[in-house]
Amino acid sequence: MLAVAEAQARILEVFRPLPAEVLPLTQGLGRVLSQDLSARVTQPPAAVSAMDGYAVRADDVAKVPVTLQVVGTVPAGQHFAGRLQAGQAVRIFTGAPLPEGADAIVIQEDTTAEGECVTVREASPAGRYVRAAGLDFKAGEPCLRAGRRLTARDIGLAAAMDRPWLSVHRRPRVALLATGDEIVMPGEPRGPDQIVSSNALALSAFLEAQGAEAINLGIAGDRAEALQDMASRAEGADLLVTTGGASVGEHDLVQSALGARGLVVDFWRIAMRPGKPLIFGRLGATPLLGLPGNPVSALVCALIFLRPAVRRLQGLEPIEPPLAARLKGPLAANDRRQDYLRSKVSRDERGQLWAEPFQRQDSSMLRLLAEAQGLVVRAPNAPALASGADVPLLPLDGL
Repeated sequence: MLAVAEAQARILEVFRPLPAEVLPLTQGLGRVLSQDLSARVTQPPAAVSAMDGYAVRADDVAKVPVTLQVVGTVPAGQHFAGRLQAGQAVRIFTGAPLPEGADAIVIQEDTTAEGECVTVREASPAGRYVRAAGLDFKAGEPCLRAGRRLTARDIGLAAAMDRPWLSVHRRPRVALLATGDEIVMPGEPRGPDQIVSSNALALSAFLEAQGAEAINLGIAGDRAEALQDMASRAEGADLLVTTGGASVGEHDLVQSALGARGLVVDFWRIAMRPGKPLIFGRLGATPLLGLPGNPVSALVCALIFLRPAVRRLQGLEPIEPPLAARLKGPLAANDRRQDYLRSKVSRDERGQLWAEPFQRQDSSMLRLLAEAQGLVVRAPNAPALASGADVPLLPLDGL
Protein backbone atom coordinates (compact mmCIF):
# COMPACT_ATOMS: atom_id res chain seq x y z
CA MET A 1 0.00 0.00 0.00
CA LEU A 2 1.17 3.50 -0.88
CA ALA A 3 1.76 6.16 1.78
CA VAL A 4 -0.57 9.17 1.67
CA ALA A 5 2.21 11.70 1.01
CA GLU A 6 3.61 9.62 -1.85
CA ALA A 7 0.14 9.27 -3.39
CA GLN A 8 -0.41 13.02 -3.15
CA ALA A 9 2.93 13.70 -4.81
CA ARG A 10 2.25 11.30 -7.70
CA ILE A 11 -1.18 12.81 -8.30
CA LEU A 12 0.14 16.38 -8.28
CA GLU A 13 2.90 15.54 -10.78
CA VAL A 14 0.19 15.18 -13.44
CA PHE A 15 -1.43 18.60 -13.00
CA ARG A 16 -0.38 22.12 -13.97
CA PRO A 17 -2.21 25.45 -13.54
CA LEU A 18 -4.87 25.93 -16.21
CA PRO A 19 -4.57 28.68 -18.84
CA ALA A 20 -5.79 32.20 -18.10
CA GLU A 21 -9.01 33.80 -19.20
CA VAL A 22 -10.17 37.41 -18.90
CA LEU A 23 -13.32 38.14 -16.93
CA PRO A 24 -15.17 41.28 -15.85
CA LEU A 25 -14.52 42.29 -12.27
CA THR A 26 -18.14 41.49 -11.38
CA GLN A 27 -17.43 37.78 -12.02
CA GLY A 28 -14.15 37.64 -10.12
CA LEU A 29 -15.30 36.46 -6.70
CA GLY A 30 -13.58 33.17 -5.80
CA ARG A 31 -11.41 33.12 -8.91
CA VAL A 32 -7.61 32.90 -8.78
CA LEU A 33 -5.47 35.61 -10.36
CA SER A 34 -3.11 34.38 -13.05
CA GLN A 35 -0.95 37.51 -12.91
CA ASP A 36 -0.25 40.39 -10.55
CA LEU A 37 -2.86 43.15 -10.54
CA SER A 38 -1.43 46.68 -10.42
CA ALA A 39 -3.27 49.90 -9.70
CA ARG A 40 -4.13 52.17 -12.60
CA VAL A 41 -4.67 55.15 -10.30
CA THR A 42 -3.23 56.67 -7.14
CA GLN A 43 -5.52 56.53 -4.11
CA PRO A 44 -6.16 59.07 -2.82
CA PRO A 45 -5.11 61.04 -5.90
CA ALA A 46 -4.26 64.11 -3.75
CA ALA A 47 -4.01 64.96 -0.07
CA VAL A 48 -7.56 64.91 1.32
CA SER A 49 -9.29 65.61 4.58
CA ALA A 50 -10.03 62.66 6.86
CA MET A 51 -12.63 64.62 8.85
CA ASP A 52 -15.25 67.34 8.59
CA GLY A 53 -13.78 70.62 9.83
CA TYR A 54 -11.49 73.38 8.60
CA ALA A 55 -8.35 73.25 6.47
CA VAL A 56 -5.70 75.47 8.05
CA ARG A 57 -2.02 76.25 8.17
CA ALA A 58 -0.58 74.47 11.23
CA ASP A 59 1.49 77.56 12.10
CA ASP A 60 -1.71 79.62 12.37
CA VAL A 61 -3.22 77.34 15.02
CA ALA A 62 -0.09 76.56 17.03
CA LYS A 63 -1.36 78.87 19.79
CA VAL A 64 -5.06 78.77 20.61
CA PRO A 65 -7.63 80.11 20.82
CA VAL A 66 -7.24 81.92 17.52
CA THR A 67 -9.79 83.37 15.10
CA LEU A 68 -9.34 82.80 11.35
CA GLN A 69 -11.15 84.19 8.31
CA VAL A 70 -13.18 81.55 6.41
CA VAL A 71 -12.52 82.11 2.71
CA GLY A 72 -14.33 79.18 1.12
CA THR A 73 -16.05 75.80 1.42
CA VAL A 74 -14.88 72.52 -0.15
CA PRO A 75 -17.20 69.48 -0.24
CA ALA A 76 -15.96 66.10 -1.50
CA GLY A 77 -15.69 66.08 -5.28
CA GLN A 78 -14.72 69.78 -5.54
CA HIS A 79 -11.60 71.84 -4.83
CA PHE A 80 -10.64 75.29 -3.57
CA ALA A 81 -9.34 77.35 -6.47
CA GLY A 82 -7.07 79.72 -4.54
CA ARG A 83 -4.17 79.37 -2.12
CA LEU A 84 -4.66 79.54 1.62
CA GLN A 85 -2.95 82.58 3.14
CA ALA A 86 -1.87 83.33 6.69
CA GLY A 87 -4.83 83.82 8.99
CA GLN A 88 -7.26 82.03 6.68
CA ALA A 89 -9.26 78.79 6.85
CA VAL A 90 -11.44 76.80 4.44
CA ARG A 91 -14.51 74.87 5.55
CA ILE A 92 -13.84 71.30 4.40
CA PHE A 93 -15.61 67.95 4.42
CA THR A 94 -14.35 64.37 4.57
CA GLY A 95 -12.74 63.28 1.31
CA ALA A 96 -12.30 66.78 -0.10
CA PRO A 97 -8.82 67.76 -1.36
CA LEU A 98 -6.76 70.08 0.82
CA PRO A 99 -6.46 73.64 -0.53
CA GLU A 100 -3.01 74.66 -1.64
CA GLY A 101 -1.14 76.10 1.33
CA ALA A 102 -3.06 74.10 3.95
CA ASP A 103 -1.28 71.34 5.87
CA ALA A 104 -3.67 70.40 8.72
CA ILE A 105 -7.33 69.93 9.57
CA VAL A 106 -9.09 71.18 12.67
CA ILE A 107 -12.18 69.07 13.35
CA GLN A 108 -15.43 71.00 13.60
CA GLU A 109 -15.96 69.92 17.24
CA ASP A 110 -12.91 72.02 18.20
CA THR A 111 -14.19 75.21 16.57
CA THR A 112 -16.89 77.86 16.87
CA ALA A 113 -18.17 79.47 13.67
CA GLU A 114 -19.03 83.18 13.84
CA GLY A 115 -20.24 84.55 10.49
CA GLU A 116 -17.28 84.61 8.11
CA CYS A 117 -14.84 83.71 10.87
CA VAL A 118 -14.06 80.60 12.90
CA THR A 119 -12.46 80.39 16.32
CA VAL A 120 -10.12 77.45 16.77
CA ARG A 121 -9.85 76.12 20.34
CA GLU A 122 -7.51 73.14 19.75
CA ALA A 123 -4.07 73.18 18.09
CA SER A 124 -3.56 70.91 15.08
CA PRO A 125 -0.01 70.00 14.00
CA ALA A 126 0.94 69.57 10.35
CA GLY A 127 -0.53 66.38 8.88
CA ARG A 128 -3.26 65.88 11.46
CA TYR A 129 -6.46 64.43 9.90
CA VAL A 130 -4.81 64.60 6.46
CA ARG A 131 -4.67 61.57 4.16
CA ALA A 132 -1.59 61.98 2.01
CA ALA A 133 -1.72 61.34 -1.74
CA GLY A 134 -1.09 57.63 -2.37
CA LEU A 135 -1.70 56.70 1.28
CA ASP A 136 -3.59 53.57 0.16
CA PHE A 137 -1.73 52.78 -3.07
CA LYS A 138 0.03 54.42 -5.99
CA ALA A 139 -0.46 54.00 -9.74
CA GLY A 140 1.61 51.06 -11.00
CA GLU A 141 1.85 49.42 -7.59
CA PRO A 142 0.95 45.69 -7.58
CA CYS A 143 -1.68 45.33 -4.85
CA LEU A 144 -3.02 41.83 -5.61
CA ARG A 145 -0.59 39.05 -6.46
CA ALA A 146 -0.91 36.13 -8.86
CA GLY A 147 -2.15 32.97 -7.16
CA ARG A 148 -4.59 34.82 -4.88
CA ARG A 149 -8.17 33.59 -4.59
CA LEU A 150 -10.27 36.75 -4.74
CA THR A 151 -12.50 37.64 -1.80
CA ALA A 152 -15.16 40.33 -1.58
CA ARG A 153 -12.49 42.60 -0.06
CA ASP A 154 -10.23 41.98 -3.05
CA ILE A 155 -13.05 42.84 -5.47
CA GLY A 156 -13.47 46.16 -3.67
CA LEU A 157 -9.73 46.83 -3.83
CA ALA A 158 -9.56 45.96 -7.55
CA ALA A 159 -12.46 48.32 -8.21
CA ALA A 160 -10.68 51.13 -6.33
CA MET A 161 -7.58 50.35 -8.41
CA ASP A 162 -9.70 51.01 -11.55
CA ARG A 163 -9.32 47.43 -12.83
CA PRO A 164 -12.63 46.47 -14.52
CA TRP A 165 -11.13 43.29 -16.05
CA LEU A 166 -9.22 40.43 -14.45
CA SER A 167 -6.89 37.73 -15.77
CA VAL A 168 -7.72 34.53 -13.86
CA HIS A 169 -7.08 30.81 -14.24
CA ARG A 170 -9.88 28.93 -15.94
CA ARG A 171 -12.11 26.97 -13.56
CA PRO A 172 -11.22 23.24 -13.47
CA ARG A 173 -13.89 21.05 -15.10
CA VAL A 174 -14.29 17.84 -13.11
CA ALA A 175 -16.57 15.03 -14.34
CA LEU A 176 -18.21 12.84 -11.68
CA LEU A 177 -19.38 9.27 -12.27
CA ALA A 178 -20.96 7.13 -9.55
CA THR A 179 -21.05 3.36 -10.07
CA GLY A 180 -23.12 0.49 -8.75
CA ASP A 181 -26.48 -1.23 -9.25
CA GLU A 182 -27.22 -0.75 -5.58
CA ILE A 183 -27.56 3.07 -5.65
CA VAL A 184 -30.28 5.41 -6.86
CA MET A 185 -30.54 9.20 -6.75
CA PRO A 186 -32.52 10.90 -3.94
CA GLY A 187 -36.26 10.83 -4.64
CA GLU A 188 -36.08 7.97 -7.16
CA PRO A 189 -37.89 4.66 -6.54
CA ARG A 190 -35.72 2.16 -4.67
CA GLY A 191 -35.67 -1.58 -4.95
CA PRO A 192 -35.57 -3.75 -1.81
CA ASP A 193 -31.76 -3.98 -1.90
CA GLN A 194 -30.93 -0.43 -3.05
CA ILE A 195 -29.74 2.64 -1.13
CA VAL A 196 -29.80 6.37 -1.81
CA SER A 197 -26.63 7.72 -3.45
CA SER A 198 -24.99 10.71 -1.78
CA ASN A 199 -21.51 10.72 -3.30
CA ALA A 200 -22.14 12.56 -6.55
CA LEU A 201 -24.15 15.31 -4.88
CA ALA A 202 -21.70 15.73 -2.01
CA LEU A 203 -18.71 15.79 -4.36
CA SER A 204 -20.45 18.27 -6.70
CA ALA A 205 -20.98 20.59 -3.75
CA PHE A 206 -17.40 20.03 -2.60
CA LEU A 207 -16.02 20.91 -6.02
CA GLU A 208 -18.17 24.02 -6.35
CA ALA A 209 -16.96 25.13 -2.90
CA GLN A 210 -13.38 24.70 -4.15
CA GLY A 211 -14.06 26.89 -7.19
CA ALA A 212 -14.28 24.06 -9.74
CA GLU A 213 -17.06 23.22 -12.19
CA ALA A 214 -18.66 19.85 -11.42
CA ILE A 215 -20.12 17.79 -14.29
CA ASN A 216 -22.36 15.04 -12.93
CA LEU A 217 -22.45 12.21 -15.47
CA GLY A 218 -24.94 10.13 -13.45
CA ILE A 219 -24.84 6.55 -12.16
CA ALA A 220 -23.34 3.68 -14.17
CA GLY A 221 -24.66 0.21 -13.37
CA ASP A 222 -22.43 -2.79 -12.77
CA ARG A 223 -22.00 -3.54 -16.46
CA ALA A 224 -18.81 -2.89 -18.32
CA GLU A 225 -20.61 -1.37 -21.32
CA ALA A 226 -22.56 1.09 -19.17
CA LEU A 227 -19.44 2.23 -17.35
CA GLN A 228 -17.46 2.59 -20.57
CA ASP A 229 -20.21 4.57 -22.27
CA MET A 230 -20.70 7.00 -19.41
CA ALA A 231 -16.97 7.45 -18.81
CA SER A 232 -16.52 8.41 -22.48
CA ARG A 233 -18.63 11.50 -21.77
CA ALA A 234 -15.82 12.89 -19.60
CA GLU A 235 -13.75 13.70 -22.68
CA GLY A 236 -12.62 17.31 -22.46
CA ALA A 237 -12.78 17.42 -18.66
CA ASP A 238 -9.64 18.24 -16.70
CA LEU A 239 -10.26 15.27 -14.40
CA LEU A 240 -12.65 12.32 -14.17
CA VAL A 241 -13.67 11.24 -10.66
CA THR A 242 -15.43 7.92 -10.15
CA THR A 243 -16.95 6.65 -6.90
CA GLY A 244 -17.29 2.97 -6.13
CA GLY A 245 -15.83 0.06 -8.06
CA ALA A 246 -12.32 0.90 -6.90
CA SER A 247 -11.56 -2.39 -5.16
CA VAL A 248 -10.97 -5.82 -6.70
CA GLY A 249 -14.31 -7.55 -6.10
CA GLU A 250 -16.36 -9.22 -8.78
CA HIS A 251 -18.51 -6.11 -9.22
CA ASP A 252 -15.72 -3.54 -8.83
CA LEU A 253 -15.45 -2.78 -12.53
CA VAL A 254 -13.53 0.49 -12.82
CA GLN A 255 -10.14 -1.07 -13.49
CA SER A 256 -11.34 -3.98 -15.63
CA ALA A 257 -13.99 -2.16 -17.70
CA LEU A 258 -12.02 1.02 -18.27
CA GLY A 259 -8.79 -0.91 -18.70
CA ALA A 260 -10.31 -2.25 -21.91
CA ARG A 261 -10.72 1.38 -23.04
CA GLY A 262 -7.15 2.41 -22.29
CA LEU A 263 -7.11 3.13 -18.56
CA VAL A 264 -3.52 3.11 -17.30
CA VAL A 265 -3.40 2.76 -13.50
CA ASP A 266 -0.60 4.39 -11.52
CA PHE A 267 -1.71 3.07 -8.11
CA TRP A 268 -4.87 1.80 -6.44
CA ARG A 269 -4.34 1.19 -2.72
CA ILE A 270 -3.47 3.75 -0.03
CA ALA A 271 -2.31 3.07 3.53
CA MET A 272 -5.03 5.21 5.08
CA ARG A 273 -8.31 4.91 6.95
CA PRO A 274 -10.94 5.65 5.79
CA GLY A 275 -10.23 5.27 2.08
CA LYS A 276 -7.87 2.36 1.35
CA PRO A 277 -9.22 1.48 -2.15
CA LEU A 278 -8.35 4.52 -4.28
CA ILE A 279 -7.35 4.49 -7.96
CA PHE A 280 -5.26 7.03 -9.80
CA GLY A 281 -4.41 6.77 -13.46
CA ARG A 282 -5.21 8.13 -16.89
CA LEU A 283 -8.06 7.30 -19.25
CA GLY A 284 -6.77 8.44 -22.61
CA ALA A 285 -5.86 12.11 -22.13
CA THR A 286 -7.97 12.49 -18.97
CA PRO A 287 -6.57 11.90 -15.49
CA LEU A 288 -8.82 9.60 -13.43
CA LEU A 289 -9.24 9.55 -9.69
CA GLY A 290 -11.29 6.59 -8.46
CA LEU A 291 -12.68 7.25 -4.99
CA PRO A 292 -14.15 4.56 -2.73
CA GLY A 293 -17.91 4.04 -2.84
CA ASN A 294 -18.30 4.47 0.91
CA PRO A 295 -19.56 8.06 1.35
CA VAL A 296 -17.31 8.94 4.31
CA SER A 297 -14.26 7.43 2.60
CA ALA A 298 -15.09 9.24 -0.63
CA LEU A 299 -15.32 12.63 1.06
CA VAL A 300 -12.22 12.18 3.19
CA CYS A 301 -10.27 11.09 0.09
CA ALA A 302 -11.67 14.12 -1.77
CA LEU A 303 -10.21 16.37 0.91
CA ILE A 304 -6.84 14.61 0.88
CA PHE A 305 -6.37 13.97 -2.87
CA LEU A 306 -9.00 15.74 -4.99
CA ARG A 307 -8.70 19.15 -3.33
CA PRO A 308 -4.91 19.43 -3.89
CA ALA A 309 -5.38 18.54 -7.59
CA VAL A 310 -8.08 21.17 -8.00
CA ARG A 311 -5.97 23.77 -6.21
CA ARG A 312 -2.97 23.02 -8.44
CA LEU A 313 -5.18 23.47 -11.54
CA GLN A 314 -6.27 26.86 -10.22
CA GLY A 315 -2.72 28.05 -9.63
CA LEU A 316 -2.95 27.77 -5.84
CA GLU A 317 -0.52 26.13 -3.43
CA PRO A 318 -1.93 22.58 -3.54
CA ILE A 319 -1.47 21.39 0.05
CA GLU A 320 -2.02 23.56 3.09
CA PRO A 321 -0.35 22.54 6.35
CA PRO A 322 -2.60 21.16 9.11
CA LEU A 323 -3.52 23.22 12.15
CA ALA A 324 -2.00 22.53 15.56
CA ALA A 325 -4.49 21.30 18.17
CA ARG A 326 -4.48 19.55 21.51
CA LEU A 327 -6.20 16.26 22.13
CA LYS A 328 -9.25 16.15 24.39
CA GLY A 329 -9.21 12.59 25.71
CA PRO A 330 -6.66 9.78 25.17
CA LEU A 331 -6.05 7.81 21.96
CA ALA A 332 -4.80 4.25 21.56
CA ALA A 333 -1.76 3.38 19.44
CA ASN A 334 -2.33 3.36 15.69
CA ASP A 335 -1.71 0.52 13.21
CA ARG A 336 0.15 0.72 9.88
CA ARG A 337 -2.45 2.92 8.14
CA GLN A 338 -2.65 6.71 8.42
CA ASP A 339 -5.85 7.60 10.28
CA TYR A 340 -8.18 10.55 9.78
CA LEU A 341 -10.41 10.77 12.85
CA ARG A 342 -13.64 12.75 12.68
CA SER A 343 -13.52 15.15 15.60
CA LYS A 344 -15.32 17.92 17.39
CA VAL A 345 -13.22 21.08 17.55
CA SER A 346 -13.38 23.85 20.14
CA ARG A 347 -11.27 26.81 21.21
CA ASP A 348 -10.64 27.73 24.84
CA GLU A 349 -10.45 31.21 26.38
CA ARG A 350 -6.75 31.45 25.48
CA GLY A 351 -7.42 30.66 21.83
CA GLN A 352 -6.03 27.11 21.98
CA LEU A 353 -7.66 24.62 19.60
CA TRP A 354 -8.88 21.34 21.12
CA ALA A 355 -9.88 18.28 19.11
CA GLU A 356 -12.08 15.52 20.48
CA PRO A 357 -12.36 12.47 18.17
CA PHE A 358 -15.71 10.71 18.17
CA GLN A 359 -15.65 7.46 20.09
CA ARG A 360 -16.91 5.54 17.06
CA GLN A 361 -15.19 6.07 13.71
CA ASP A 362 -17.20 3.63 11.56
CA SER A 363 -16.78 4.77 7.95
CA SER A 364 -20.44 4.10 7.20
CA MET A 365 -21.55 6.94 9.50
CA LEU A 366 -21.95 10.00 7.28
CA ARG A 367 -23.80 11.90 10.00
CA LEU A 368 -20.67 12.03 12.15
CA LEU A 369 -18.74 13.55 9.26
CA ALA A 370 -21.40 16.24 8.95
CA GLU A 371 -21.16 16.95 12.70
CA ALA A 372 -17.34 17.02 12.76
CA GLN A 373 -15.37 20.24 12.43
CA GLY A 374 -12.01 18.61 11.71
CA LEU A 375 -9.98 15.46 11.16
CA VAL A 376 -7.25 14.49 13.61
CA VAL A 377 -4.38 13.01 11.59
CA ARG A 378 -2.55 10.00 13.04
CA ALA A 379 0.60 8.75 11.37
CA PRO A 380 1.10 5.02 10.74
CA ASN A 381 2.23 3.18 13.88
CA ALA A 382 1.76 6.31 16.01
CA PRO A 383 2.07 5.58 19.74
CA ALA A 384 -0.76 6.00 22.22
CA LEU A 385 -1.46 9.60 23.22
CA ALA A 386 -2.63 11.08 26.49
CA SER A 387 -5.21 13.84 26.76
CA GLY A 388 -3.56 17.20 26.10
CA ALA A 389 -1.08 15.85 23.54
CA ASP A 390 -0.40 17.90 20.41
CA VAL A 391 -2.06 16.57 17.23
CA PRO A 392 -2.30 17.81 13.61
CA LEU A 393 -5.82 18.82 12.59
CA LEU A 394 -7.34 19.21 9.13
CA PRO A 395 -10.29 21.65 9.20
CA LEU A 396 -13.43 20.53 7.41
CA ASP A 397 -14.55 23.93 6.07
CA GLY A 398 -14.38 22.67 2.49
CA LEU A 399 -16.69 19.77 3.32
